[in-house]
Formats: sequence, structure tokens, C-alpha cells
Amino acid sequence: MTDATPTRPRAPHRIKAARARGARGFASVAWFVALACLLPMVAVAIAALSGGAETITHLARTVLPRYALTTLYLVALVSVGTFAIGVGAAWIVTMTRFPGVRIFEIALVLPLAFPAYVLAYAYTFLLDHPGIVQSTLRDVTGWGPRDYWFPEIRSLGGAAAMLVLVLYPYVYLLARAAFLQQSASAFLAARALGDNSWRAFWRVSLPMARPAVASGVLLAVMETIADYGTVAYFGVQTFATGIYTSWFSIGDRSGAAQLALCLLGFALLLAVAERASRGKARYHHAGKQQTTMPPTELSGGRAVAAMVLCCLPVVLGFVIPLVSLSLMGLQSEQDLLSRRYIAFLSNSVTLASVAAGLTLVAAICLGFYQRLRPGRTSSAAAYFSRLGYAVPGGVIAVGLMVPFAAFDNALDAWMQARFGLRTGLLVTGSIWLLVMAYLVRFMAAALGAYEGGQATVHANMDAAARSLGQSPLGMLRRVHLPILTPSLLTALLIVFVDVMKELPATLIMRPFNFDTLAVQAHRLAADERLEGAAVPSLVIMAVGLLPVILICRQVGLRR
Repeated sequence: MTDATPTRPRAPHRIKAARARGARGFASVAWFVALACLLPMVAVAIAALSGGAETITHLARTVLPRYALTTLYLVALVSVGTFAIGVGAAWIVTMTRFPGVRIFEIALVLPLAFPAYVLAYAYTFLLDHPGIVQSTLRDVTGWGPRDYWFPEIRSLGGAAAMLVLVLYPYVYLLARAAFLQQSASAFLAARALGDNSWRAFWRVSLPMARPAVASGVLLAVMETIADYGTVAYFGVQTFATGIYTSWFSIGDRSGAAQLALCLLGFALLLAVAERASRGKARYHHAGKQQTTMPPTELSGGRAVAAMVLCCLPVVLGFVIPLVSLSLMGLQSEQDLLSRRYIAFLSNSVTLASVAAGLTLVAAICLGFYQRLRPGRTSSAAAYFSRLGYAVPGGVIAVGLMVPFAAFDNALDAWMQARFGLRTGLLVTGSIWLLVMAYLVRFMAAALGAYEGGQATVHANMDAAARSLGQSPLGMLRRVHLPILTPSLLTALLIVFVDVMKELPATLIMRPFNFDTLAVQAHRLAADERLEGAAVPSLVIMAVGLLPVILICRQVGLRR
């Protein structure tokens, strides 16, 4: 019988060297991702400034004021609408009790499953001049087309309504969480000092929830200025439609870059203004014990009013579009199981899977680098990586197409001059450049989900792993990743669904003859084949329900 030879411990200097190499590796990947996220913004700025003053002067005299004014109006309408519905619904389901309140607090999240452009197709089918509602109205009353007035769905107001109905859940979720965490002490003190319930809410509870509400409204605004499908279908001229028109219809690359720079500046200005308005304000609960807010029992007319107010957003934002799209799909001749649609679905799933996987890996490297080396350097890398969420997809597309097209052209010219070979466009128009655009656009979502889970891993676990000789990679693989599996799956699912629904960057950057479900829905709707557009739209909605179900589970638990 032979004795097992004990494993020799690694020398301390070797452990330190391995840890240093591991930290440098994570730092290199993190800064590579951060610089990749900065590249579109820098490229747009350079391309816009090199376009010449005559281009921007022409834009300023013709379309720029109209684009800016329409975008501002749209942002204002969506901000007010999402604030009113989101905060109002959150306060009602959190602070009152009435029949069905538990159902409504979950159902109010459901409209988040729809992209706004899908809602636009559904409501156009219902409310446009040849739609079901107006046709029935003319048949019943005998009126002619000019004998009555009906709100125009294809308008700025119609686009704002579609965006409000799908984006108010951002405000609702964050406001509800803030109201649940508030102590009742301040609210009850305001009531004791003579304020009624409305004044106490307006003067105490709402200001305390302001950071969460402002974050929700800002998310809705960012999605609004990035939207292309809704405004393009309704004929509303915003910066997003102007970029696409300049790039494809007119072929003016400089004009597209300068419009993209204007939109980029507008998006970053909104983010900076919100953070500056918050200043150094902090919100804390005084006292050692936090008293939960006592809910008010509603009955009679007040209970009915609360039910109606909570029911309207769900019916308008989920039930009616779902029924409308289902009716349209039944009337269409589109075969979801045909070879053509299988190809659309395969393209969408492939893009979403690859983009979600790479984005998640990049988010893990960024988040773990912050954990290994907390400080200004790692925080700066994470901050730069998050900027992409504030940049519309059309701007990212222009910012990546411009430098990589120049690279492809320069490489082709050099290869032809040196070897007599033509390389063509190696990067521009490839799937990988489109995946890079998705990574830049949705990195903030994946990083936020990862950091939320990483906060639950105690620092003592890192110290224990280091004392056992684990390298940074070993600590990540054996300690962090097993604990963070739910957060990682959530981040993966969020990015997957966002890529499935993404339209402007895909329209601009997709390879030739490589269409996704979102592109097919947009193309059919642009040809006024709404029944056909309903089929891919329903598939997109069904996929969008997956993260909504996860969110609903969390909403049900946080009570």
C-alpha cells in the first residue's frame, strides 16, 4: 500500500502573480467593451463635424426645426402620460384595497410585452378610416366619410398614445417599489398636521419616490426618442425617421451623421439634466423601525372607480391589441410554418442568442472587474459601457457603419494596389457588426441585472476564496457564477427579448437578404398589409411575454 503524496501548496509569489494576471485580463476585456460602446458616439461626432458647414446649414433651414419640435412634443406627451398612468396606478394598487387588486398589480405589467410599433398596427386596423370602428359607425348611422369627425390615429397624438401604453410599466414598477419601501411616519405626520390624503401624497410620498419615478420616466423618454417603427408607420417626422431617410432614401451620409449627432446630444442632455436636477439629494427613513403604510379599504363607488382606472391601461395596452392582432392573423394568408417564416424565425433567434450570449459575457467581465478593482478606473469603464442605452439604435448603426465602411474601403484599396485583389466589404453589412450594435445598445440592461445579483455576494466569500488560493477566474467560476445563476438567466432573457423586438439598427445594418420577424412585420405594415404583419407581431409579443412573466412573479412576491 502506497501513501498518497500530498499536494504541494503553491508559492505565495506565484499566487500573487496569477491574481495580477487575472485582474489584468478582466481589465483588458472590460476596457475593450467600454471603448467599443464609446466608438459609435465618437464616430458620429467625427463624421458630423467632417461633413461640412453647408450640410448642417441646409438641414437647419429645412428639416431640423421640424424634427426637433416634433421630437420635443412627443417626449413631452409621453413623459406626462407615463407619469400619470404609472404613478397613479402604482399608488392605487399599493395604498388601497378593492376587489381584484392583486390581479391588477400584476396585470398592469402586461403591456410591456408589446413593442410600440406592434400596437400601432393593431390600433390602425381598428381605428383607421377603413378600420372596424369607423366602418361600423358608418354602417350604423348611414354617414358618409365627410359627415363626422373621428380622431386621426396616424398622428403625433396617436404615436404618443401607443408609446405611453407600452412604456408606462417602467414608471409603474419603479414607483410601486418606492411606495412599498416608504415608511408611513412622514405621510401620517402630514395627515396629522391637517393635510388631506391628496396633499399628503403630493407633498410627502411623491417627493420621496422622486428618484424612482424620474428613472422610470427617463427610461420611457429614452425609448421614445429611439423609436422608429411607430413614428415611421404613422408618418411622424422625428430625428429617428430623419436619420433613416437621409441614410437610405437620400444617400446623404453626412446629413445622417449630423442628425444622429443632434439626437445623441439630446439623449445625453436628458440624462445629465435628470441627474443634475437630483443633485446630492438623498432620501432616508428616520428612526430605527420602519412603519409600513396602512392600506385604505375602498368600497362602493370608490372601489368601482379604482377598478376602472386600473383596468383601462391593461385593456388598452394589452387586451385590445391582442384581440385585434389575433383577428388580423386569422384573416391573413401568412403561414407561420412555411420555409420563409421559419427562416425569419431562425434569423431572429440566431441574432438574439448570439447577441445575448456575448453581451452577458461582456457584462460579467465588467461587473467582476469592478468587484476586483473598485475605484475610478473600473467605475469609468462601467459608466462608458452604460451610455449605449441612452443612444438610439439608429445613432449606433450610423456610428458603426461610418468607421467600418471606411476601414473596408481602405483595406480594399490597399489589397488591390498591393496584390491586385478586391476584398469588398468584409465587416460592413455583416452579422457581427449588427451583433456589436446590439451589444452596445443593451449592455446597460445586462450589466444592471448582473450587478443587482452581485450585490448579494458578501465580500467575505471573496476573501475566503482568495485565502484558499483561488485566482480571479477561479473565484468567478466557483463562487460567483453558481450564486448568480438566476441573475445571469434574467440578464440573458432581457437582452434576448430586446434584440427580438429591435427595429431601427436591424433595418440599417442587417446583411443583404437577412430579414428578422421585426423587419418582416415592418415591411408588411409599410405596404398596408396589416393582416400579414399581425403574424410576426404575435410571435414577437409571445417572446416578449417571457421577461414579463418573470417580472410578474417578482411583483407578486414583493408584497
